[in-house]
Amino acid sequence: MVKPAVKASARTSAKAVAEKPAPAFEPIIGRIPIVDVFPQVSGGRWPAKAYAGEVIPFGATVFREGHDAVGARVELVDPSGATASYGLRMIGSGIDRYQRLAHVPVAGSWRFRIHAFSDDYATWEHNAAIKVPAGIDVELMFLIASELFVRAGSHAARPAADRALFDDLALLVADTTLPADDRLAAATAPAVLEAVDRLPIASLDTYSEWHDLKVERQRAGYGAWYEFFPRSVGAVANADGSITSGTFRTAARRLPEVAAMGFDVLYLPPIHPIGEAFRKGPNNTLTVKEGDPGSPWAIGSSAGGHDAVHPDLGTVAQFKIFVQAAQKAGLEVALDFALQASPDHPWVKAHPEWFTTLPDGSIAYAENPPKKYQDIYPINFDNDPAGIRAEALRILKFWIKAGVRIFRVDNPHTKPLDFWEWIITTINLEFPDVIFLAEAFTRPALMQTLAKVGFQQSYTYFTWRNSKEELEEFLDGLVHETAAFFRPNLFVNTPDILHAYLQFGGRPAYKIRAAIAATGSPTWGVYSGYELIENVARAGSEENIDNEKYELKLRDFAAAEAAGTSIAPYITQLNEIRRAHPALQQLRNLDIHASDDDSILVYSKYIAGEFTASGEADGIIVVANVDPWSVRETTVRLDVTKFGFEPGAQFGVTDLITGATWQWGADNYVRLNAFGEPVHILKVHYGTDADDAPDAVAAPAPEATP
Repeated sequence: MVKPAVKASARTSAKAVAEKPAPAFEPIIGRIPIVDVFPQVSGGRWPAKAYAGEVIPFGATVFREGHDAVGARVELVDPSGATASYGLRMIGSGIDRYQRLAHVPVAGSWRFRIHAFSDDYATWEHNAAIKVPAGIDVELMFLIASELFVRAGSHAARPAADRALFDDLALLVADTTLPADDRLAAATAPAVLEAVDRLPIASLDTYSEWHDLKVERQRAGYGAWYEFFPRSVGAVANADGSITSGTFRTAARRLPEVAAMGFDVLYLPPIHPIGEAFRKGPNNTLTVKEGDPGSPWAIGSSAGGHDAVHPDLGTVAQFKIFVQAAQKAGLEVALDFALQASPDHPWVKAHPEWFTTLPDGSIAYAENPPKKYQDIYPINFDNDPAGIRAEALRILKFWIKAGVRIFRVDNPHTKPLDFWEWIITTINLEFPDVIFLAEAFTRPALMQTLAKVGFQQSYTYFTWRNSKEELEEFLDGLVHETAAFFRPNLFVNTPDILHAYLQFGGRPAYKIRAAIAATGSPTWGVYSGYELIENVARAGSEENIDNEKYELKLRDFAAAEAAGTSIAPYITQLNEIRRAHPALQQLRNLDIHASDDDSILVYSKYIAGEFTASGEADGIIVVANVDPWSVRETTVRLDVTKFGFEPGAQFGVTDLITGATWQWGADNYVRLNAFGEPVHILKVHYGTDADDAPDAVAAPAPEATP
C-alpha cells in the first residue's frame, strides 16, 4: 500500500512546532519548601480572623533536602505598615512543623508571611558539637565558623553590639593557639545564641506568599453578654390580672444591676411593632386573648416595621437615650436583626415580591417541621435580591446611627450566604467596629461558613454538650480546628432553649454550665432568669414554660438575692475572674488535661508574661464536676508544661471561688461536691506571686452532702 504524500505546508508546520522552545517552567515550591502556612482559612479564600489583644499562633511546615538545618520566621505587618519579625520554633518531633505565638494589639488589616532559610549557624553548631570533641576536622570546623562570623559581622541590619561580637568571634575561633574546647565554648555561648536568635546567620532565603489577617476590635472576641426583654423589665401587674408593659425608661433602671454583674453587652430581642395577624398566645398557642403581646420576632404592624419601635416601649428617641444610659453604665447594646415579617408588616403590601406566594395565592409562613410560625413570613431572597439588599442595608444604617454597634442576627442560616457576605462586608467597610453575632444552630459546614463570610461571633452546640467526653471534644475543636475564623459565644440558655441538663440538674447544673462557659470561651452569654434557676420546661419541650417570647415576665431579682436563691453573686464572681485574668480573655490557649473520673472535666488556660500588660504569666486550671447529682473524688493528671512549668514541677494554686490554696503538681487529688462548689477555678502561682502559695500538700476539705 502506498502512503499518501505529505503536503509541504504540513511538513513545515510540524518542523516549526518542533523547533519552538518549550515555555520555561517556574517551580511552585521554593528553594526551602514552605507548606501548610497558618492561620489560613480555606486556602486563603477568606482572611484569617483575630481580635485586638489576641495571642495567636503563626507557622508552617518547613524542611529541606539532606541534613542541613533550616529555620523559619514570621514577618508581621500591622495596619500602619510597621513590620516585625519573630523566630519560629519547631513543635513536635519529626514533623517539621514550626510555630510562634504573636500578639496582635490593634484592630485593622494585618499581613504576614513565613520566611524560611538554611540555618547555617545551626548546621555548623550541630556538626561542631560532634566533630570537635572527637578530634575530627577540628580546624576545618573553626575555619567554617570564622567565615560565618565574618559574614554575620558585616550584616548591616544587625545591632552594632552583635556585629562587634561576631567580629571578635571570627578572630577568636581562627586562633589556633587557643584550645579547641575554649573556642567551641566561645562560639556557642549564650550571648552568641541570643544574637543568632535575633537575626540568624542564614542563606537560601525563601518566602511564602503574603496572607491577610483581619483583626477586629476586642469586643468581637471577648465579652460577657446579658439578654433581657425590655418589655418585661419594669412591667407592672394590675389588679385585673393584666400586665402593663415595661418601657425603655423602666428597663434603664436595671442597667446598673446588669453592669454590676460584670457584663459587657446587653442584648435586646426585637424592639419593633408586633403584628396582630396570627399572633401567638402564651406557650406558643394559637389562642390569643386581649392583651397578649405576641412574639417580638413577628415584626411589623400598622405602627411600622424594622425601622420603628413598639409603641409600648417608647420612641426611637427614647431608645437612643436608653443606649446612652447603657454606655454610661459600661454596657454596649446589641440589637436583634431578624429579616422576616409578620403578615401586618408594611413590606407585605409594598413588596409582595419579597415573599413566597403559594399556588393557592397565600403567602408561605415560616416552618421548621413540626414547628410552625404562622405569625412570621420568611423573605424570599431570590425574587428581588437588589431591593432586599438595599432595604437591609438601610435598616442596619438606621440603627447604627441610633448608636448600635452590635447586632445579634436571628436565624442567619435560613438566608443565602452570599447575602451575608455582601452586607457584612459592606457595613464593615464603612463601620469596621460593627459586630454581627450569628444565632445559628445548624449543620457544622453551614455554621462555620457563616463565620468565614464575615460573622464575628456565633452561637454553638454548647447547650447540647454536657458530658465530660462531649465537652472535651467540643472545646478542643473550638481551639484547634476552627479558631482561625470561628468565634464561639457560649450562651448558657436562651428564651427557647432549656436543655434537660438544666431542667433536672437544679442549682448545681446552673453553676457548672456558667463556670464552663465563662472560662472555656472568652465570650459567653446569659439570658435573664438564668440567675434565678428558672428550670421548669413546657411539657414535652426543650423550652421554658410560660416562655417570655409570648408573654410578659415579672421577676423580683432583689428578693431572690435576699433569699439566697439567686446565683447572681456567683455569676458576678465569674465575670470578675475573667476580667482579672488575661488567660481567660483568649480562645486559642485552652488545653485539655486528664482525670481518672468520667465526670471530672479538666482544662487549663495560660498566657506568657510577654503578652500581658503586667509582664506576669497567667495560668488558670479549671476542674469541673459535670455530674450535678453527686460528689466525685478522683486524681487530676496535669501536663504542667502547658502552663509554663518544667516536667515534675510543684507549684501553688488558689481556688478563686473559695479562696482555698493547695500545693499541686502533675497528679492531684480532687473532691468536688456538686451540692457545694462543683467547680475549681484555680489560679497558678508564678514568680513573686509564688511566695503566697502554700508549702504543704492539702486536699480539699470534705463537704456535707444534702
